[in-house]
Amino acid sequence: MGDRALRKILYVEDEINIRTVGLFSLVEVGGLEVEPAVSGRQALEKVGPCSPDVILLDVMMPGMDGISTFKALRARGDTANVPVIFMTAKVQPHEVEGYLSMGALAVIAKPFDPLTLADEVRAIWDGRPAPEETGVAG
Repeated sequence: MGDRALRKILYVEDEINIRTVGLFSLVEVGGLEVEPAVSGRQALEKVGPCSPDVILLDVMMPGMDGISTFKALRARGDTANVPVIFMTAKVQPHEVEGYLSMGALAVIAKPFDPLTLADEVRAIWDGRPAPEETGVAG
């Protein structure tokens, strides 16, 4: 059923300070269960056992970036349909359109608001209009 509550997130972010704030925001403020990963490769290792409802994926990471990680997730049978939300500072309209046309569920702009990140993810998960659409189109 499509109304299932958001339960578990795989959060992929290489930058420790951003990851720390993101985890605080999602877990402590938002009450969500989160499995952190520090790289695309680690995300690919953790995603199977973790079986997340959604993946929050940083775009710019050293080594295997978010786009490569996304393509690898889509190529696997067990993760091909797991929704991915990209998190990036690259939120020009043509960039956002590129991520969405690849098959991303949504794009969250960085820097994000730690007090509203969990609500933003839940709103996307629930299928409401994605909050990032309001701030990007200018």
